[in-house]
Amino acid sequence: MPQALLGMELSEIRQVLGPKQPEFRARQVYDALYHQQVRDLVQITALPCRLRQELASEHTVGLPAVEQRYESTDGARRYLLRLEDGRTVETVWMPEETRDTLCISSQVGCPVDCKFCMTALMGLERNLTAGEIVGQVLFVARDNGLLHQGARLNIVMMGMGEPLLNLPNVVKATRILVDAKGVGLSEKRITLSTAGIVPKIAKLGREPVRPKLAISLNASTEEARRELMPITRKYHLKELIEACGAYPLRVWEKLTFEYVLLKGVNDTDADARRVVKLLANLNAKMNLIALNPGPGIPFETPETERVRAFQAIIRRAMPCFIRKPRGLDIFAACGQLKRNSA
Repeated sequence: MPQALLGMELSEIRQVLGPKQPEFRARQVYDALYHQQVRDLVQITALPCRLRQELASEHTVGLPAVEQRYESTDGARRYLLRLEDGRTVETVWMPEETRDTLCISSQVGCPVDCKFCMTALMGLERNLTAGEIVGQVLFVARDNGLLHQGARLNIVMMGMGEPLLNLPNVVKATRILVDAKGVGLSEKRITLSTAGIVPKIAKLGREPVRPKLAISLNASTEEARRELMPITRKYHLKELIEACGAYPLRVWEKLTFEYVLLKGVNDTDADARRVVKLLANLNAKMNLIALNPGPGIPFETPETERVRAFQAIIRRAMPCFIRKPRGLDIFAACGQLKRNSA
């Protein structure tokens, strides 16, 4: 199978071209992949024709292909993207007036088994490569005319998978995405969401280039979180909060906590007060998500009044926002990605 170039950094492209090629040729290929965002290696017209042909005979760009594209009445689009080995992942584009957001996947499926998430029903098939992570961004951005609009493009690693269980590829993809000579996005506009893999949180914090960190909390006690998120049996809530307290935030950065509200399960005023106490010493904000329902999920969505009452309590201690669901009619909302037809 031809080797994909997408996901390679400059030093790796130099190795592919070999010692007989001058170093500037590698920079030309790097620029063509990530800045010009070519779809085919023969389009790299800065290279001599023979080199282009040699490169194209043994390598591909490595972009995914569309298996299905679903259009929501609210403007969101859900993409089922086919990878080179035939496996598929989902990516969601959410346009807004002031920005565009791409929700991308880091794994094919997910091993974490959160009880309110449809992706968990798939299990894990494999990790994505750095090129497959970057490829989602480049493909969907091109498909929606977002190229070279990095100032208003947000990337959230909140699609299929647990990003911290694929940390090397996630970090490598981030370096390429934020490289001014690569895709050219800002670290401030890339967010990674984790269920709470405690040792990997510390490891992420040591990376010089990294996304912002979001923690999927979803419960106010150890016992409740263990029922909703079995990962808590291995990484306890107390350890998670300690890891968040030790995390090296940059001067412009806050931790984000995400909380999926489940009717009659974790949405009481008492839950909200316990959350405030739990996060009291952290520089943080919170996003509330009323459950996005789906087949196989044994929970209900709370009423709007209950969500607002929960928010009002959290707001006394920290910024708290209610996330508006996008693409509910095409199974594109948070927690709904499971290759469903729509």
